Amino acid sequence: MIDAVIFDMDGLLIDSEPLWDVSMQEVFATLGIDMSSELAAQTRGLRTREVVNYWQNYFKWDSAKSTDDVCEEIINTVTDKIVSEGSAMEGLHYILDFFRAKDLKLGLASSSPKNLIDCVLSHLDIKSYFQQVYSAEFEPYGKPHPAVYLSCAKALKTNPVHCLAFEDSINGMVAAKAARMKVVAVPEAHNQQDKRYALADLKLPSLLHFTEQHFEKLNNW
Repeated sequence: MIDAVIFDMDGLLIDSEPLWDVSMQEVFATLGIDMSSELAAQTRGLRTREVVNYWQNYFKWDSAKSTDDVCEEIINTVTDKIVSEGSAMEGLHYILDFFRAKDLKLGLASSSPKNLIDCVLSHLDIKSYFQQVYSAEFEPYGKPHPAVYLSCAKALKTNPVHCLAFEDSINGMVAAKAARMKVVAVPEAHNQQDKRYALADLKLPSLLHFTEQHFEKLNNW
């Protein structure tokens, strides 16, 4: 029986993945790195520091900038872009209202830093929907490790097996499944045919496509 629903944030609730890509491209360009959107997609769902460490090991740049400097620049850049350009994903308020009407507990479990999460929730005016908001920056491991999902479920005072998670990335989907949650995947349009999403219990083109029939089926598994 589902008694809580936990959402990812970037690329699921807010159309921020393109903004992350552009921000990474701008910051990495100062390091002499040409970061394409295709490359950026490889580290979707990871924490910012993990992303920077991954690409530093890959490109092995030589720069006076520290890892902290690069992380801070990326986060500051994407935060500015979200405030000025960030828009809600299709079905955002529909899905939040859908579950609030059922009086289910709602949580958010994101790889983004807590300051950025707060910025997004304020920008979209949806903070009041969530009983618990968790950032993987405070966990020993980020997605695809299930830590942030387990912490959010614990804070919601529920067993992970009674949680339904919504994710858009492969890393996030793996994290939620590892936490033993049911998972609805909402991949970006160009990733809809990625066979790895077969791991999800349900795959949809947008949040707006989730129905009462879907909920009843997931709730009775």
